[in-house]
Amino acid sequence: MKIVTHSGIFHADDVFAVATLLLKFPDAEVVRSRKKEDIESADIVVDVGLQYEPEKLKFDHHQHAGAGVRANGIPYASFGLVWKKFGEELCGGVEEARIIEEKLAMAIDAPDNGVSIYEPVFGDVRPYTIIDFLYSYILNGYTGEKYLYETFMKLMTVAKDLLEREIQKAQERVSGMKKVIEIVEDSQNKNIIVLEQDLPWEPILVPIPEAYYVVYLRREGNWGVKGVPVSTKSFIRKKLLPEAWAGKNGEELQSITGVKDAVFCHKDRFIAAAESKEGAMKLAEIALNA
Repeated sequence: MKIVTHSGIFHADDVFAVATLLLKFPDAEVVRSRKKEDIESADIVVDVGLQYEPEKLKFDHHQHAGAGVRANGIPYASFGLVWKKFGEELCGGVEEARIIEEKLAMAIDAPDNGVSIYEPVFGDVRPYTIIDFLYSYILNGYTGEKYLYETFMKLMTVAKDLLEREIQKAQERVSGMKKVIEIVEDSQNKNIIVLEQDLPWEPILVPIPEAYYVVYLRREGNWGVKGVPVSTKSFIRKKLLPEAWAGKNGEELQSITGVKDAVFCHKDRFIAAAESKEGAMKLAEIALNA
């Protein structure tokens, strides 16, 4: 199995496209070339060749007509094309693949096609992206083909590792949301939802009007109480914790609440914690009735 992508300066879309292909075909040989004979002899062609024929494993987007545009207007580059072909298979599910498509593939494909996906609000201050990280390896005086090939292969390995972790995170997220749905369905009290672990609850609980607080086991080992936001992109909570708790810790918070193992309440009143599940439940109940 031979994968051919273009030689010369690499870009994020070809780095991640090849990384994706190596997850599918781990023993494949990677060749960087623009020579016609190399392209014609390849089993898979990526970001070169002026053809998009997924059934023939040809994934270029530089042809005059391009290679298609997503429903939201973001055109496909080579990473998105490869992900469209193999993403669901690599992730094991449609939803998992969609998460990475939105989180990573679109963010890489858009700038490769000259499409901006954000507007700076602080002058020239912009996010430092995965594209910036990859391009930091392209330095003046270090553009020989040997250097570019070796650097491409090194960064492709980094991209492959990142993809493997993002796939795992997407799988955990989808699995976690399913667990939250089951817990909510089994909960008689929808005002306070109790989770025995930190799960991705926001997409599930935000649309439920009566869901105000989540009590959950924190990674620190104690139990948290967090207010459910009005939307998944909002910092505004349906119901804040009591104002008297704001910024209080330890004995002071314990005295105010009457909860003997209360640990802290954030100054912005969206989260508090106690050492025990029972303590966190008590905090949530007090807040609900405040």
